[in-house]
Amino acid sequence: MSRLFLLPLLLALMWWAFLYYFRIPWRKGLTGFYWIIGLGGGLAAFLSLMIWLTH
Repeated sequence: MSRLFLLPLLLALMWWAFLYYFRIPWRKGLTGFYWIIGLGGGLAAFLSLMIWLTH
């Protein structure tokens, strides 16, 4: 569970590799990075809330 903080980093790296492989401009793929950051932040907030509630 402590390695879940690496999930957004891994997803962003995979998204960048996808964009690079299919030669999609970085600007067009920017929305994907926003989604990754948003979902990663939401996951971090949810897990922090669960830790706070169970202590």
